[in-house]
Amino acid sequence: MAVDGRRAFDADNHYYEALDAFTRHIEPAFAKRCMQWAEVAGKTRLLVGGKVNRFLPNPTFSQLAAPGVLEQYFRGNVGGPVVQLFGELEPPRPEYRNRDARLRVMDDLGLDGAFFFPTLGVGMERALRDDLPAGRAAFRAFNRWLDEDWGFAYQNKIFAAPYMTLSDPAEAVRELRWALDHDVHILVMRAGPVLTERGLKSPADRMFDDFWALASEAGVVCAYHGGDDVYAELISWWSESGETEAFRSSALRGLLSSSAVADTFAALLSQGVIRRNPNLRFAAIETGSDWVTPLFKSLKKSFVQNPQLWDEDPRETFRRHVWVSPFHENDLSELKSMIGPDRMMLGSDWPHTEGLVDPLSFTKDLEAAGLTDDEIRLVMGENAKALIGF
Repeated sequence: MAVDGRRAFDADNHYYEALDAFTRHIEPAFAKRCMQWAEVAGKTRLLVGGKVNRFLPNPTFSQLAAPGVLEQYFRGNVGGPVVQLFGELEPPRPEYRNRDARLRVMDDLGLDGAFFFPTLGVGMERALRDDLPAGRAAFRAFNRWLDEDWGFAYQNKIFAAPYMTLSDPAEAVRELRWALDHDVHILVMRAGPVLTERGLKSPADRMFDDFWALASEAGVVCAYHGGDDVYAELISWWSESGETEAFRSSALRGLLSSSAVADTFAALLSQGVIRRNPNLRFAAIETGSDWVTPLFKSLKKSFVQNPQLWDEDPRETFRRHVWVSPFHENDLSELKSMIGPDRMMLGSDWPHTEGLVDPLSFTKDLEAAGLTDDEIRLVMGENAKALIGF
């Protein structure tokens, strides 16, 4: 509930997708190549590309754990298999799938607005990596469902982010134009190299210039949200399955240092995307912030050793163009010293299990990190609102 009358704008909220999120608007020619539901061994399973998909243990969302039940686990205060910490499961609440019900709950939580991101959707691009045209068709259908059920600026409080896949640059431009025609303010993409018909490409490759130019011209925010990215393939190099399954932990997965989001911003900075498009604005959502300090150390070293390769200190470029939503368990004081309080945003991950039970409780974490009242107001909402021009 609202703390001392405070209100907030949350940079990371989620919905639980309707069963027809990927099928309601699918083009008939792609129906069997994309998402389908099937009964397998007495259970409803999601088929993606004709294969059972295990990104989520229950993609129907018929039974769910309560918001934030894993908060103390991620703070490092409790341990054990996460599925044992879920507690009693319950049917989906109305606010998980209905925007008007959600607005009422947001008001109870003290939220004046929020960015909304997929739950299932952030794991589906990689699931269709062997059929890129089908992947693009799936997300075209998804985005039209999203506009219908949630809206890209519903009552100027719910700002749902359509999913952009760059696997075909020309089609990505067309999809972005469609989204702009429907009042979009923020997009969501996956970090890491882009899988195209020509193989893996840096997101800063010149083949994507038209997309970045349009995003810059329109002033839309480009968000990289945590999910099932290309770097999951690295896991298989270390003798583990490369398939991502939510809530299935592995010591190795938690120790490997590869960071898709850090490398993505390294590419965008060093390969000139931001220099060529000075109005681009990025957000890093549900990626935490532990990657920022190592990236800044590398950027500083590169700038000192090879100043001729840069127009300015790339850390300053980053600070001007990138907003970060840290995890509540991250070192918030260190992040403030890296990017400043005007580039930090509350991201509660509500209603996911690993997020905050009460989004406004993040004020306590910020106070403990030494932020002033004015800085806390920035992080708790003013930064996110300013990012999209509100």
